[in-house]
Amino acid sequence: MRQFGLIGRSLKHSASEKYFTEKFSREHIADCRYSLYELEDIDMLPQLLSENPNLEGLNVTIPYKREVMRYIDTLSYEAQMVGAVNCIRREADGTLSGHNTDVLGIRETLNQLIGADDIEQAIILGTGGASQAVQFVLAERDIPFVIVSRDAAKGNYTYDNIPCEVVEESRLIINATPVGTYPDVDEAPRIPYAYVTPAHYLFDLVYNPAVTQFLDYGMQRGARVMNGECMLKAQAEASWEIWNAR
Repeated sequence: MRQFGLIGRSLKHSASEKYFTEKFSREHIADCRYSLYELEDIDMLPQLLSENPNLEGLNVTIPYKREVMRYIDTLSYEAQMVGAVNCIRREADGTLSGHNTDVLGIRETLNQLIGADDIEQAIILGTGGASQAVQFVLAERDIPFVIVSRDAAKGNYTYDNIPCEVVEESRLIINATPVGTYPDVDEAPRIPYAYVTPAHYLFDLVYNPAVTQFLDYGMQRGARVMNGECMLKAQAEASWEIWNAR
C-alpha cells in the first residue's frame, strides 16, 4: 500500500484526505491511501517517517511550512525562493525533497480572479509560509504589495494601524492567515472593510467554510471574491505529479 498524507498541528479543517480519497476512487488508483497526521511538534516528523516506511509523500500545512525545511535534503526552485515547503517527496534513497505547490495554486486562482486586470497595489494579510508564497507570485506579476501583521516588526502595518486609504487604494486583498477557518467561522481579519469597493478583489486562502466572514464582508461591499478551493485542488494535483515523477 502506497501511503501519502498531510502534516500539521490541527487538521480538523482540512479537506485534503477527502480530496485524495475521492481522486483515488474516481481515477481507479488502487493501493493508495492518504491520511492526516497531526503533529504537536515538527520534530515528530522523523518518528512518523520511521514508523511508516511506505509513506512516499506528504503535504505540509500550518504551522510547519517553514519549520519543516530543516528536515529537507533538497529544495525545488520555488521552495528555495519562497522559503517554505508544502509538499515533501520521499526519494528512493530515503532523502526528502521539498517543493512548494502553493505557488501554482495561487497563480491559478489569481488568473481566474483578476485575469489581466492591472492591479497597482495589493494587501497581504499574514506573514507565514502561505504569505511568502503569495508574495512570490505577486512579485512574478509585478504587483506591488504591503503586508499586514500582528507583529509590527514583520509587516508594513499592523491590524490596529492600517490606514483606510491603503485599503481603498489596494484593489487586491489576500487573506493568507488561518483566521476564519472552521470552526472559528465568525472571525475575520480586522481591516476597515468600509473602504472596500466594487472595484476590489478579495482572495481568501481559506476554503472551509466556502464563504468566510472576510469574503462575506467583501461581497457586502460589491467586491469580487474567491476562496481557496481552486488553490487546494491545483496544489494537490501538483503534489500528486511530484510524488509520481520518475
